[in-house]
Amino acid sequence: MSIPYWGDDSHLENNWSGSRNKSLTSILAVLAQEPDSGVITYGDTTIRHDGQSRVAVEFLDFYRANDTDNTLKYLIFDSKFTTYENLRKLEDAPTPIKFITIRRRGPKIIDELNALPASEWTSIRVTAADGKGRTVRVHEEIIFLKGYDKNIRQIAISGTRRIQPALIITNDFDLPLKDILRKYARRWLVETEISEQVHFFHLNRVCSSMVIKVDFDLTMSILAHNIYRLFAADLPGFSHQASASLFDKFMDNSGKVIIDDERVTVVLHKKRNVPALLHALDRFQDKPITSINNLKFRFVADSSS
Repeated sequence: MSIPYWGDDSHLENNWSGSRNKSLTSILAVLAQEPDSGVITYGDTTIRHDGQSRVAVEFLDFYRANDTDNTLKYLIFDSKFTTYENLRKLEDAPTPIKFITIRRRGPKIIDELNALPASEWTSIRVTAADGKGRTVRVHEEIIFLKGYDKNIRQIAISGTRRIQPALIITNDFDLPLKDILRKYARRWLVETEISEQVHFFHLNRVCSSMVIKVDFDLTMSILAHNIYRLFAADLPGFSHQASASLFDKFMDNSGKVIIDDERVTVVLHKKRNVPALLHALDRFQDKPITSINNLKFRFVADSSS
């Protein structure tokens, strides 16, 4: 993602801003997300054009330095984040990493795919997490990839003849085709989170003229996002709600605070989702807070409107 920069430092590069539909002087940032929890585990605002292709390897180095148990087994990322040579580094790592990424399409590759007879394509329906899905045409083959210097699994995906096929490449030869497509589709969750960073946390409207401040803005935005995700994990039925929805349903409320010698009581005004919120807060009821003289906190719902 690109974060617009409004200072006057001329050393920054121009990057495409999709929300403004033009190229802007901006800071290029990369985010990594754990797909099950939605928590963003990595952010970097020091990406330059000549370093984009090293992002996947640098992320792996960062993760390995902070993950002594080597729990990272799978990476799904944009094709700009690596080269075929760096893909081989993931394959040859002490603990090999399975990966799924997009292969860049040249005119020759497109012509070869368009020339394939209809019998070489298979129609499959890919089901999303919400139960919905779509039917796509796929062509799968094993190819030798120069630079990677090894065989790799390539999957061409086409919705209609009017859209050029997309190419997925992976070193996972065992996972069924539908699962590969479903797994890669989850990468778009990151795109959703970036959209949320922009529209809810206003990340592309930072006004600082200091580069370090923009970096701090991203850090605080990630922190706020992760707090919302951890909060959502404690709310049955709301774990996949976006931060904006969580704010509207639970945070955007009023009430009153009553303080006595032993306790701080927060009385929340009536709202549809207050019972779910109180249930999530139940384990914090009457817990002493050492930083405020061991006062206990209690959360209750107002008995009147």
